[in-house]
Amino acid sequence: MEFQAKIKQLGERIKSLKESTQTEEATKSAFVMPFVQALGYDVFNPNEVIPEFTSDIGIKKGEKVDYAIQLNNEPIIIIECKHWGDKLNLHNTQLQRYFNVTNAHFAILTNGIKYKFYSDLENPNKMDDKPFFEFDFENIKEASINELLKFHKSTFDVDKILTNASFLKYVNEIKEVFEKEFNNPSEDFVKYFAKQVYDGKMTKKALEQFTQITERALRTSINDMVNSRIKAALEKELNQQVEEQEQASEDEERNIVTTVEEIEGYHIVRALLRKKVEPDRIVHRDQQTYFGILLDDNNRKPICRLHFNGKQKYIGIFDENKDEYRKPIDSLDEIYGYSEQLLNTALMYD
Repeated sequence: MEFQAKIKQLGERIKSLKESTQTEEATKSAFVMPFVQALGYDVFNPNEVIPEFTSDIGIKKGEKVDYAIQLNNEPIIIIECKHWGDKLNLHNTQLQRYFNVTNAHFAILTNGIKYKFYSDLENPNKMDDKPFFEFDFENIKEASINELLKFHKSTFDVDKILTNASFLKYVNEIKEVFEKEFNNPSEDFVKYFAKQVYDGKMTKKALEQFTQITERALRTSINDMVNSRIKAALEKELNQQVEEQEQASEDEERNIVTTVEEIEGYHIVRALLRKKVEPDRIVHRDQQTYFGILLDDNNRKPICRLHFNGKQKYIGIFDENKDEYRKPIDSLDEIYGYSEQLLNTALMYD
């Protein structure tokens, strides 16, 4: 199964089981271990996934972190787990202490639903206070799955992840700043934009006015961008549907074979109607399941249908409500017997 499918399947599993998962140990076995396994690591191999990983930390002896993932006999990721209902608070955890005394390049703090990934981007051998990447099984995104894939055993590359981690870290921090300014613009933020459009003195009253203007401009701008993207996506989907319909129509036309009998039947109907209807107004359209005869080349003006594809032939006659009634016929000559009904139908549209 592809990695993306495994992650989404685990997300469904977590959703269905979390209310009945009562303890931290149950969270580990039901959620965290399947997650580690989805990353390609053998949870049943104690040389690869070590539960209750122990390392002496100064005067502290026997402290344990929940799991360590090893490659080539060296820990690469250490994991500390909480119950799925707990909030993830980095303070008062063994995670930072263990990270600082092991060779692991990455640490994960998780409650089985949310995963926070840490490294030492700011100071070597000292775990950062903020995660560089977060994954949430209750809010799975394609981009997040792609980032998660970098930690898979088959693609794991410390240098590549660390290079990308710095980028992710600052992207996330700038997003936080932007969200904060969006919800409550600071004075400096408002002044930055106001100076570009306003030459007057930035008094207290002007600042208050531009704070409101900036808030509204931000919301309007984002709404416009969102609406524009939605419109573009809808247009793309609509164009795709039209292309598919056109392709289906072309495929259908290629499968249609107009027979001599159908053409002869058309000429009979045309001859029957010509005394009161101009012959040029009577046209035919062959479909996969029937041969249609129309007035003015208009699907809304059906005169009759010839069903000649089966062993039993039928002529489809339409009433004043445009409901079709099939009449069995054994030869083309029998069409002449329906001349009055055909004429009434054709004249009904005029």
